[in-house]
Amino acid sequence: MNRRNLAATAAAAVALGAGTACSSGSDHSSHSGMPTSAAATSTSASSGHGHMHEMDGGPAPADMTPAKNPRFPVGSRVTLTTDHMDGMKNAPATVVGAYRTATYAVNYQPTTGGAMVKNHKWVVQQELKSAGTKHLADGEAVTITADHMDGMQGAQGTIASSTTQTVYMVDYTADGMTMKNHKWVVEDEMKSR
Repeated sequence: MNRRNLAATAAAAVALGAGTACSSGSDHSSHSGMPTSAAATSTSASSGHGHMHEMDGGPAPADMTPAKNPRFPVGSRVTLTTDHMDGMKNAPATVVGAYRTATYAVNYQPTTGGAMVKNHKWVVQQELKSAGTKHLADGEAVTITADHMDGMQGAQGTIASSTTQTVYMVDYTADGMTMKNHKWVVEDEMKSR
């Protein structure tokens, strides 16, 4: 059994016992659902589209450029001010990577079927197929190479919005569980502790 299937099996077992949170609407700017012991689950009540978000997001893309003098250097202890996932807002976190690149919110059609995911935050330039180095415009069509969520890798989508703020990878703890290498949080989505 591969890692993703093992995580999905464990998440399903936990969901049967504890249930999962659901978001309202199809705006997926946040990943509803708290991490479980093996994975974080997220489901949109209106779209019926489920996502898997593993407890360890893995390393950043190899061609990422570390930020020079980021506001929150690697090792900084911060508080998250965003709610990409249930339990994330106000969660304590530690910066494990800080990068300079274009960062995008995307709308995409999951490869696993279901409703369009809207305003997914975030993917970086290096997670878009053949994106090159030119900043992409809102509305531009893209193919996503990131595997943050089930059905994301290889999905067709469009740019919803973008930022050139420093983007961070963080470890954070919520409800006694730790998410490692969470991708991504931009600078204005966290504050010093």
